Amino acid sequence: MTTAVTSAARETMAKLYRAPEPDVLKPLLDRAATSADSRERIMGHAGGLLADLRAAQGRGWVNQFLQEYRLNSSEGIALLSLAEAFLRVPDPETADLLIADKLGDADWRAHAGKSNSKLVNSATWGLVVGRVLVGEGPSGPLRRLISRAGEPFVRQAVGAAMKMMGEIFVMGRTIDEAMRRMKKPENKGFTASFDMLGEAARTFADADRYFQAYVGAIDAVGSDPAAGHSVSVKLSALHPRYEVARWSECVPALTGMLEALAVQAAAKGIALTVDAEESERLEMSLDIIGTVAALPSLKGWDGFGMAVQAYGKRARPVVAWANGLDRLMNVRLVKGAYWDSEIKRTQVEGLADYPLFTRKAATDVSYLAVAKDMLAADNIRPAFASHNALTVATILEWAGNNRDFEFQRLHGMGDGLYERLVRENGYHCRIYAPVGGHRDLLAYLVRRLLENGANSSFVHQLADERLSEAEILADPVAKIAAVGGARHPSIPLPRDLFAPGHRNSAGLDLSDVAVLERTVQAVSRPVASAPVAEGNVAEAVTRAHAAFPDWQVTPVDERAACLERLADLLEEHRDELMAICVQEARKTIADAIGEVREAADFCRYYAGEARARLRPVELPGPTGERNTLHIEGRGVWATVAPWNFPLAIFLGQTAAALVAGNTVVAKPAPQTPRIAARAVELAHRAGIPADALVLVPGGPEVGAALTADARVMGVAFTGSTATAKRIARTLVEDDDRPIVPLIAETGGINAMIVDSTALPEQVVADVIASSFRSAGQRCSALRLLLVQEDVADTVIEMLRGAMDTLRIGDPGNPATDVGPVIDRAAYDRLMGYRETVRDRWLKTVEVPADGLFVPPTLIRLGAIEELNQEWFGPILHVATWEAGKLSETIARVNAKGYGLTMGLHSRIARAAEVAEAEAAVGNLYINRSMIGAVVGSQPFGGEGLSGTGPKAGGPHYLYRFCAERAVSVDTTSAGGNATLLSLDEGGI
Repeated sequence: MTTAVTSAARETMAKLYRAPEPDVLKPLLDRAATSADSRERIMGHAGGLLADLRAAQGRGWVNQFLQEYRLNSSEGIALLSLAEAFLRVPDPETADLLIADKLGDADWRAHAGKSNSKLVNSATWGLVVGRVLVGEGPSGPLRRLISRAGEPFVRQAVGAAMKMMGEIFVMGRTIDEAMRRMKKPENKGFTASFDMLGEAARTFADADRYFQAYVGAIDAVGSDPAAGHSVSVKLSALHPRYEVARWSECVPALTGMLEALAVQAAAKGIALTVDAEESERLEMSLDIIGTVAALPSLKGWDGFGMAVQAYGKRARPVVAWANGLDRLMNVRLVKGAYWDSEIKRTQVEGLADYPLFTRKAATDVSYLAVAKDMLAADNIRPAFASHNALTVATILEWAGNNRDFEFQRLHGMGDGLYERLVRENGYHCRIYAPVGGHRDLLAYLVRRLLENGANSSFVHQLADERLSEAEILADPVAKIAAVGGARHPSIPLPRDLFAPGHRNSAGLDLSDVAVLERTVQAVSRPVASAPVAEGNVAEAVTRAHAAFPDWQVTPVDERAACLERLADLLEEHRDELMAICVQEARKTIADAIGEVREAADFCRYYAGEARARLRPVELPGPTGERNTLHIEGRGVWATVAPWNFPLAIFLGQTAAALVAGNTVVAKPAPQTPRIAARAVELAHRAGIPADALVLVPGGPEVGAALTADARVMGVAFTGSTATAKRIARTLVEDDDRPIVPLIAETGGINAMIVDSTALPEQVVADVIASSFRSAGQRCSALRLLLVQEDVADTVIEMLRGAMDTLRIGDPGNPATDVGPVIDRAAYDRLMGYRETVRDRWLKTVEVPADGLFVPPTLIRLGAIEELNQEWFGPILHVATWEAGKLSETIARVNAKGYGLTMGLHSRIARAAEVAEAEAAVGNLYINRSMIGAVVGSQPFGGEGLSGTGPKAGGPHYLYRFCAERAVSVDTTSAGGNATLLSLDEGGI
């Protein structure tokens, strides 16, 4: 991974990437501070700008929209939700459902004719008509009119409203249309940066299409270079796998494409700016930008530029890096575009800290500090993108008479802020102008509007008439200094996400190149361990049986502490455990990290649950009587684990049984004994007695002998349905054996249902992850994709293209998406099945010739009913369903008898309610992937043929491992009720 970023710059950025917020903000506060005299002038200027903004509220399209439809109102949320999905829905049935879902409860008539914008009012009247129609009963006058006329008036009215919203948010559907619109009077004096808005390619075909769109845009804008317009490009639109793990593949490819676009732009005499991406892509972006910036062919062209996001903790060193390039760089400073997704990703991955600031005011401080650096830089031409009057006034104060910079604003926003500055004072402002079809862009632009219209943003505050000028223009430096730069109290560090219940497990940031390289080296080292011999079942049960009395009376706090120490040891030995997972279980690096984290989460979660739930409970009763419910262990438990989660499930089942006061004989899968042996060693080191947890490796015979031993008082099993049934028969067929519990988690025919309101790009990303991650060897993996027939061709075509981006190979290679299946038997079974349905293949992917690699395969079914068993590998079946038949489709899936996971992708809230009410599954996932259940957040387990429950990682799991014993004591039996006799009155 060679890099154009200097080692000094890389080191500085690394120190700040996830550093504590107060540490990062301390120098920024000093840099952003202003003197009292400057502050007074800034406030005066900002007050004037604020007045201009408020006077223009009736002019700007987005401003008018925000003024009429506040984003915290039901109408505002409903309208944006409708806009996000409506134009991509091809069928009338689903369009009607979406309209009724979004418009039915909102009061649109209250907004009719109230806006100063004809465009907003026209859209509103379309929504009024739609609301009346969806709100009427079937015999209403407008319903009768529609029936007689035979025209879908409601869809036409709402469709017209949505297209008008497209006009509000999109500069033009084509680059030519956008350029013509820039010539309108309202844009006089402004230039534009046109963005063809390919936000993220999912396929190589997408990337090629976006590249050609950029080529066309540069050609069109370059036809009139005197107009001063430019083009913005997103690197993630030019490669479907713009990821650090694919560095060696995507960085050279993107460098070549960006070079071609830059050479073209230079020849045309126009500027080209590389947009900002998510924080994990920063170093890749800088490598690409730095390489292109240094090209001899671009010497003398001063139109090359990049965007920097001020909410990132590394913004200052990035600007310093740009200033150090051997050329003039145009740098666009923005507040940031991915705040919510960055926060969530950091929490989900259990990383040390956030790469960005958690307070809006902290971002404003960073913006000002970086802006001051840019104004003082030698080789930077600054562009300040902001809709904030205070920010603009501060920059004007610092710039003095300097005009060698520009402001930027989003199309339709910030009207009134810049007109006077541009037309009267000679400043330059560029409009960031989205270009593309309304159907494709509204989903992206609605999200952008929500981010820019957040409650804490200047745009939102401006529309709130309750806020005073002083509140709107409050000094962010003073705000942050007052809290000492502390992180926002509502955004805990990832480790504290589940506090006070349990500590979140620590992850690894594989977007950090140094961390990734170290991890790759760690998992590639051969793990020295002796062969694991088959265990002696009778001896193991005897040991555990003898150890039970002492372990049972060990206080629950001590048992819980053992689990917490074990979790700490798992994280301490993470590299070794990951290496075993990669080498023995053939897990990819990402899956190996998840394996260790989930095992630690199970230990900490069950420790916390035991302390909270397994104590004696005092129950009510008559006076003179004490009633107590005690929670005790049952005895020896057998835990039988699978090979697909050889550490997480192995320890999850075992830890739950142990903390409940049982002793355990644990049998790992025969394919993965080494990881289990190492886990047991660490458990013993954590304080769990050697005889309280005994390992018995072996195959089916060992498992059968273990579950048949009459001294075993309970079995926790994860594996196939057939094996679970055999265990169940074993437990009940011995007439002399006590009735003991079986906790079984088995597989499923897991379906994902997709309707025509779903965003195809999101669907495909979630399908790829759910079907092919872990080589499809997860209990929860997607097996059956059910797409509404009206959009099936589009979704399937995109899915086929996304499958082409999969990398199959060595699981120790970070670029690998799909590794080998677990063993030859699994390989032969899956490959044999593929051959029987070869004529139904829609897509298959090439795999290495050597190794147990099953090609990811997409298989077309004629009907849902054709799939009746689970195929445990990277094989996905797809069928279609008819619009308006969601309940029937769910019922057809339920009829298969499995009930593990189900997914739904829909923008219709009522569809989610139907799925929640009717899907007979243990885990339902809506508008997300179907894998990766988090301990304590998404308790996991199925029903029917998919398991017995209770759910692993949930609040009811421990109870199944326990015996409940009620004790009732008559305290009056020795004569007299001391409680009554002590009362002040009412006695004899």
